[in-house]
Amino acid sequence: MPALIDRHDLVVALDRAAAKRVTIISAPAGSGKTSLLRLWAGQQQRPLAFVTVRPDQRFWFDVLRGIHAACGSDPPVATPGGGEREKALSELATIEGSFVLVVDDAHELESPGELATLLSELPPLAHAVVATRGELPLQLHKLRLAGELAEIRGPELRFTVEETGKLVAAAGLALSGQAVEVLQQRTEGWAAGLRLAVLSLAGNPDPERFVAEFSGSDRTVAEYLLAEMLERQSPEVQDLLLRTSLLDKVNGELADVLTGGSGAERVLLELERANAFVTSLDVERTWFRYHQMFAGLLRLELRRTQPDSISALHRTAAQWFAEHAQPAAAIRHLQRAGDWAEAGRLLTGHALSLTLDGEAGTVRTLLHAFPAPGDSLALVHAIDELNRMRLDEAAAHLEIARSAGEHPMVVAVLDLQLARLRGEYDRVVAQDNNLPDADLRAVLLQNLGATEAWSRRPADAERHLSEGAVLARDLNRPYLEVACLAYLSFVATLRSLPLARRHAEDAIALANRHGLDDEPVVAPAYATLAWVLVWTGEFDHAERWLDRAVRTVSEPGIQLLTHVVAGMIAAARERHQEALAEFGEAGGDHAFSGQVAAWTIATLARAGMIDEARTMLAATGDLRTAAAAIHLADHDAAAARRVLESDAVLGLEGSLMMALACCDLGDKGAAVAAIEHALDLAEQDRLILPFAMTGAWRVLEVLPAWQTRHAALVADVLDAVRSGTPPARGPVESLSPGELRVLRYLPTNLTRPEIAAELLLSLNTVNTHIRRIYAKLGATDRSTAVQRGRELGLISGTR
Repeated sequence: MPALIDRHDLVVALDRAAAKRVTIISAPAGSGKTSLLRLWAGQQQRPLAFVTVRPDQRFWFDVLRGIHAACGSDPPVATPGGGEREKALSELATIEGSFVLVVDDAHELESPGELATLLSELPPLAHAVVATRGELPLQLHKLRLAGELAEIRGPELRFTVEETGKLVAAAGLALSGQAVEVLQQRTEGWAAGLRLAVLSLAGNPDPERFVAEFSGSDRTVAEYLLAEMLERQSPEVQDLLLRTSLLDKVNGELADVLTGGSGAERVLLELERANAFVTSLDVERTWFRYHQMFAGLLRLELRRTQPDSISALHRTAAQWFAEHAQPAAAIRHLQRAGDWAEAGRLLTGHALSLTLDGEAGTVRTLLHAFPAPGDSLALVHAIDELNRMRLDEAAAHLEIARSAGEHPMVVAVLDLQLARLRGEYDRVVAQDNNLPDADLRAVLLQNLGATEAWSRRPADAERHLSEGAVLARDLNRPYLEVACLAYLSFVATLRSLPLARRHAEDAIALANRHGLDDEPVVAPAYATLAWVLVWTGEFDHAERWLDRAVRTVSEPGIQLLTHVVAGMIAAARERHQEALAEFGEAGGDHAFSGQVAAWTIATLARAGMIDEARTMLAATGDLRTAAAAIHLADHDAAAARRVLESDAVLGLEGSLMMALACCDLGDKGAAVAAIEHALDLAEQDRLILPFAMTGAWRVLEVLPAWQTRHAALVADVLDAVRSGTPPARGPVESLSPGELRVLRYLPTNLTRPEIAAELLLSLNTVNTHIRRIYAKLGATDRSTAVQRGRELGLISGTR
């Protein structure tokens, strides 16, 4: 026999539970209930009576015998007339100190009422621990309400992966960590299954293969489950279990269809209540599954006893699933029935719909299950290849599907998706989006909006992606809604960083709710959020979201965006060679191409590659900030200043360059004016990246103190470049980021509803923020709050 292992945590849990008046341990056969009880009982210092219920023994006599053994009395003598009940209860009542009564295998009781009587007559300091396979009608609700009932159930008795490894090692066996994990998963931590597996592994020439194939059809496991589970059921229940064993999940209606009977839901509920390896899958307890080992045995018995019925059962199940809008399950059963033609027809008709439900992996698995998929599955192959970004293969399969003439609208929409992914934007933009099929129209809107985003048509992109998101929501297509929202966040970067962040966070939250957070459709939101965070100086936080984007991205456009963001982070941290490599990967004609070119030239100059920077500038065109960066790197501040002065309106980056040039020339007044203008431009969105990329943050350190209107922003910039994260600020550290954003709008003439619209917040939220701002700043009205904010350097003197 395999050696027992110390399950310390479980013993401690039982010790804690046994402090209650009654503890119930309820778990299936072979879960280790008796082993746990005996291990725990052996560690008890107080008197303990251990009673094992046997069908052929008298319960009350066993209780009496257990009490005598615990108290050191002579064993009782059985009397033909009985009377053990009264005697046991009488002797139990005389025990004054702490006392434990353990009743094992309570499910064997013919009359559970006897146990209920015993529990109700426990003396004040007595505790009872009852182990049973299934639920018993003990009427313990009063104890539960009083907090005097503890319950340990099957899941708590399952062996963990670590405990499985200890069990294997205790038996002197050598298994890889992966094999141990597989063994735990296949047995679902079921103690008896693990022990039987360990017995079978002894002397096995290929233990790794044995574990990979181990199931309930293994001879030793099958014998145990037959004797302990299946043969204990009535013939009707056995037939239900066998016929439904070929399902991954079952409900009452489907079970009735497969058995030709009625009342299956009641049977399934009773089996679950009896811990007969049947588990409910939903709160309403309408869907059930069988333990993997038990299901393996049932399928073995079905093949042995009803082999001719298996194919028909699969077809019947397939028809039921198809009628109940579960095509993937229907296709699986058709494949298992060997009906490849019908399975192929159903998969072709539902492949796109399954993909839009986030089931691209399911489509691939179903497709690969066909023995020799030919041209009849060309459309499914095209969908699968598009999902994997194998564009040439997708094009070839689409051509076959087009020639076959089936599902022409689906082919047309997929053809446009292919064109978008290949960068053939003109073909997509020219497409009419007024399709009669709502799913296809939503897909087309998403592709059209994404295409317009990259082809510099942000207004059209925003309109089509918004329409697509709304339509997807109406269709209950969260996968497609996430795709639209994610690209909508990317489009918003050209208009408003707060809006881009809002759309990105909405897309990510929706993806998390529907388990889509590792799907490629959410990658644009991850990359966009990283972009926004880089601009606001939250570099460490941005890197985490960028890593998520890189791990999930599949399409070329978003891969390009991840390189841009990575280059921005590297440039901000003055890792020039790394930044150049990333910007080099982001070349080409796209929405950010002009900005990437300017950043590349400036980074070349800052890396000391001035000749290369000049060559690229000559080939690129008139980029004055890039030219100024070259002059500054070449220690010609006067030339940099002349270039910048020729620009009628200096933007943020240009103002920072001007500040650097004026500092180098010793013109402190002009440097202060330039840096203050840059702070004015950066204040609204708290832009920190340009200070870090240009190196202009050093100006903030070397200039003498001046009466800036942006003391808080200056502190943020300096802390961001030094530590990577803007800090909380001293005198108003209790103001939240949301309150700070609202505070910066108070000097304007905007009304509260207008501030709410500007910040994409509700009016109630803005009102709440303003009340808290007043309280924290000691203000009673808007003008006082503004004055106090200016005194603390939280807001500028002008907007």
